[in-house]
Amino acid sequence: MSIERRHFFRHGLAVGAALATGLDRNRAHAAALPRRYANDVVELGPDKVKLSRLAMGTGTSGFGGSSNQTRQLGVKGMVDLVWYGYDNGVTFWDSADQYGSHPHLKGALKHIPREKVAIMTKTHAKTYEEMRRDLDRYKKELGTDYIDIVLLHAMREVDWPTQRKGAMEYLSEMREKGVVKTHGVSCHSLPALKTAAKTPWVHVDLARINPMGVAMDADPATVKDVLRDMKSKGKGIIGMKILGAGKMRRRVDEMLSHALAMDFIDTFTIGAESVQELGDLVRRIPQASQRGWPS
Repeated sequence: MSIERRHFFRHGLAVGAALATGLDRNRAHAAALPRRYANDVVELGPDKVKLSRLAMGTGTSGFGGSSNQTRQLGVKGMVDLVWYGYDNGVTFWDSADQYGSHPHLKGALKHIPREKVAIMTKTHAKTYEEMRRDLDRYKKELGTDYIDIVLLHAMREVDWPTQRKGAMEYLSEMREKGVVKTHGVSCHSLPALKTAAKTPWVHVDLARINPMGVAMDADPATVKDVLRDMKSKGKGIIGMKILGAGKMRRRVDEMLSHALAMDFIDTFTIGAESVQELGDLVRRIPQASQRGWPS
């Protein structure tokens, strides 16, 4: 066993013991909380985009225009998965150019009314013209004349608003015209996340958050402080990496409880890879919402 693996194992045991103690203290309080469901309707951020509490992720290991979902399921399999989610009230679809999932969602829209779902996608565009081309292409790939949420994808630089000024200007114009309902960023570094918190243009942030600190911008406590600041400024917050990039799939209930206990998280995305997995998440969420979590 490598040093890194031993450290992760020991850290996991220590954190698990501490969390178990904290959970026991919180259960009585948590039992009195209202249940939350995957199909709860949430109004996200200042633009109040309506979507479900659980988002259907389509980008597990997403890179180079494909993902686990697109590679394993194909268009028909993805359409079946999306239909199942829709039938269970999961009306928030999380896509990106990088995942190659736009055509798959277009297939689903042939049978689902466009106004009944919220679609999020992401772009690496920097300039005004790059953003214009991306958005025109995305609309064609998705088969829609508007997109609910468009994010600048995977910001790392502390000065990303300067570097992406042109793309931001175009998205602002499209929001005024109703072509985009709201806009924001996803971040892959703590400096970028802190910049997002203080940038008025950011109406929505897609943030990596889980109790183990796996694939996150910083340790959980630090990230939570930044996200609370964001929320206090009226921004909408979507959680991702809820299951630690798949590393915590054997602790789904705990990870869901953690996500559901954070009142500054409006909604969260998980990339189910089968109807069975998505159905299991939908069934687990109500009980997980009442387990509580150490503050």
